[in-house]
Amino acid sequence: RIMRPDDANIAGNVHGGTILKMIEEAGAIISTRHCNSQAGEPCVAALARVERTDFLSPMCIGEVANVSAEITYTSRHSVEVQVNVMSENILTGAKKLTNKATLWYVPLSLKNVNKVLEVPPIQYTRKELEDEGKKRYEEQKLDRLETKQRNGDVIFPIINPEPHTVGYSQSSLIHLVGPSDCTLLGFVHGGVTMKLMDEVAGIVAARHCKTNIVTASVDAINFHEKIKKGCVITISGRMTFTSNKSMEIEVFVDADPFVDEPRERYRAVSAFFTYVSLSKEGKPLPVPQLLTETEDEKRRFEEGKGRYLQTKAKRQAQMQQAAQ
Repeated sequence: RIMRPDDANIAGNVHGGTILKMIEEAGAIISTRHCNSQAGEPCVAALARVERTDFLSPMCIGEVANVSAEITYTSRHSVEVQVNVMSENILTGAKKLTNKATLWYVPLSLKNVNKVLEVPPIQYTRKELEDEGKKRYEEQKLDRLETKQRNGDVIFPIINPEPHTVGYSQSSLIHLVGPSDCTLLGFVHGGVTMKLMDEVAGIVAARHCKTNIVTASVDAINFHEKIKKGCVITISGRMTFTSNKSMEIEVFVDADPFVDEPRERYRAVSAFFTYVSLSKEGKPLPVPQLLTETEDEKRRFEEGKGRYLQTKAKRQAQMQQAAQ
């Protein structure tokens, strides 16, 4: 579809959240279609996880986004979907790859939303493809478990914070989940949640550096629990790390299901977003150093630095491989 002004920020760059929402819609269509391809109980595929995705090139107003999805692995109860996003300048015909993403879905019964159904297997052209997919499946399963175990933090407001501190840029958004946000089962679309998360992360980044900002990458997004229609969700974001040219922002979503069932607030989704600061000409700008004050902030900064260095090393290794 063509990118319109309401898809973009004030500088004309399409929001990362808009692209994430399109990616998730493509993944949901293909995985739901596949899970209903054989006779059996009807189901809807629910998003469980999005692997790290890099925003390779910015997309602008007036360009056409083409999103394509392919199922690359199936386990007994989950589907791996690979999605590519191409942008096309319809005036010149020029095309470029803007995103590559890997998503995991599980099929939920239409009759019983807590029942996970079995996934029809796919046929692999080579045995190696199945083995590689199984390895990715085991790795994401372990990472999801580790992420859920460390999700206990809450963001509290800070009175009169100093500029460039964590408290100065931290932000929260409260959203009542309505019917238009939900799937046939009455649970929030993963793409809707990711779009809101990107919006909050973008506010944190803009508050910190006071410039135009764009999403550079998103670490793995883990969907720990379903969010039901009627819940009030709080999307919170805080700066965890800055390098010379990038900012890492932790974002998590907490749900309050107070309409139908009396249940305690719970952590539903978590992820790390990376942003870069751009000049009016679209050139990268230096990012102000994050000022850490508490021991927890210093610990999170060091953890973010570790993720940054790990990603940098992986990117350099890929570039060397490509050069060879």
